[in-house]
Amino acid sequence: MRIARFTTGDDPAYGLVDGAGEKIAEITGDPLYTKIELTGQVYAVSDVRLLAPVIPRSKVVGVGRNYADHARELGNEVPAEPLLFLIPNTAVIGPGDPVVMPPQSQDVHYEGELAVVIGRVCKDVLPEDVAKVVFGYTVANDVTARDLQRSDGQWARAKGFDTFCPLGPWIETDLDVADLRLTTTLDEEVVQDGTTADMVHGVATLVAHVSAAFTLLPGDVILTGTPAGVGPVRPGQRVEVRIEGIGSLSNPFVRH
Repeated sequence: MRIARFTTGDDPAYGLVDGAGEKIAEITGDPLYTKIELTGQVYAVSDVRLLAPVIPRSKVVGVGRNYADHARELGNEVPAEPLLFLIPNTAVIGPGDPVVMPPQSQDVHYEGELAVVIGRVCKDVLPEDVAKVVFGYTVANDVTARDLQRSDGQWARAKGFDTFCPLGPWIETDLDVADLRLTTTLDEEVVQDGTTADMVHGVATLVAHVSAAFTLLPGDVILTGTPAGVGPVRPGQRVEVRIEGIGSLSNPFVRH
């Protein structure tokens, strides 16, 4: 299933998106917590505004340097264990929403990533049980103030500004993520072209590792790292991240 969160101008609602990505059938309630039931209302996707498909209840967990080629391009070693950092849920925005580049940074970068959405409360999950706790997958752009990342040491500010975590366009619940093509374009020029098969640590390992440290709640999101090709964005440019089997997430960048 493809589950989207959207608005027609009223309160946000959830819906099931068809295979062509053209129609959305409204459902009752929040599918993370309630049984999926159709309301009978169907919209054209082009007639609604897609929102971030999930607003994490407690946290977004990022994973750094999880593609060896990306670690090398920034002059870093690949860590022996997944390198974790936290992003506040206030950083989350949806498709088409502007990423606001803060005055504190002059070197804001895009990072296209696969995002894992957790579906149930869990702790100390074994790798072989990860499928039981994953609700689905979506596309993310882990926007980074690279200059602040270097100067701060800790990554909370560099990764956590408001609007720095675009998610969308929807959640795909049935997907084999072992080898999915991930591309990022900057003003329609391809700047990242990788595959999830190149992750140093796969999704099962990441969820198990994260859950060994933090209790995960329904709607929490884990960002799985980015392939090589990251780079700076200028105000007025648009970044689109596309992942095979899910779809594309596009956001303009503007200066605060």
